Amino acid sequence: MTHVSHAPTAARKQPDGSGKALYGGTGSRRITVRDISAAKERGEKWPMLTAYDAMTASVFDEAGIPVMLVGDSMGNCHLGYESTVPVTMDEITILSAAVVRGTKRALIVGDLPFGAYQEGAVQALRNATRLVKEAGVGAVKLEGGERSAHQIELLVQAGIPVMAHVGLTPQSVNAYGGYPVQGRGEEAAQQLLRDAKAVQDAGAFAVVLELVPAELAAEVTRSLHIPTVGIGAGPECDAQVLVWTDMAGLTGGRVPRFVKQYAQLRQTLGDAAKAFAEDVVGGAYPAEEHSFH
Repeated sequence: MTHVSHAPTAARKQPDGSGKALYGGTGSRRITVRDISAAKERGEKWPMLTAYDAMTASVFDEAGIPVMLVGDSMGNCHLGYESTVPVTMDEITILSAAVVRGTKRALIVGDLPFGAYQEGAVQALRNATRLVKEAGVGAVKLEGGERSAHQIELLVQAGIPVMAHVGLTPQSVNAYGGYPVQGRGEEAAQQLLRDAKAVQDAGAFAVVLELVPAELAAEVTRSLHIPTVGIGAGPECDAQVLVWTDMAGLTGGRVPRFVKQYAQLRQTLGDAAKAFAEDVVGGAYPAEEHSFH
């Protein structure tokens, strides 16, 4: 994950005086989009992770992660789907509510899955409202630049903060034919810039840049007054996000080039399961200290 800036300006207090930085702050209240905006103003970088259940989310909350995304990436790494496309509103709502219950400080952002907003702004508002009312999220995320600007505008007007998502938009995997880097070439770069500015103008409080050349992501970051959240978009974004199972080494097989693994939980968990099984087979567990009389 990115390192937090230790420049003197990063120590400026939040609007309510409850903390200093997004990461490592000491406030007891929920982080809000106002805090995210203030971090951009003072040049503070911040980390974001995905989360899909209360227990994992509580660990990240205790670690000080200021923003968590209940992403439709749950389809790949939690629900066993081959892509994010099959994820439903019911699944997002149930898991978002669990993450909210497992946290006290982090801003929780719930993803709008494929098919939940493409029909237009009214559909987007209906489903975003459900995430806010039933799950308790503090914001929602949806994919698309200019094509999603009207949806974003209506949600923001209704009082629902929106995190936008441009560059590679995984819900469009069938159209892309895979997961290619976006924004290469002059025409594609200009379109990505237009998309980023369109979501900003529509009222988004932040925008995810996924699989974008680092130089282009840096240009977008400089040109916007809202924070950029990079994933495979180089080091100049205002924030960085990773799917937590990738970050912690729980994902099996090959991981994307942009992923840095900070643990090897797949091996650790497998070793624990084997040790338990061997104790059971060998009669070492349960021992006397694990028994009742």
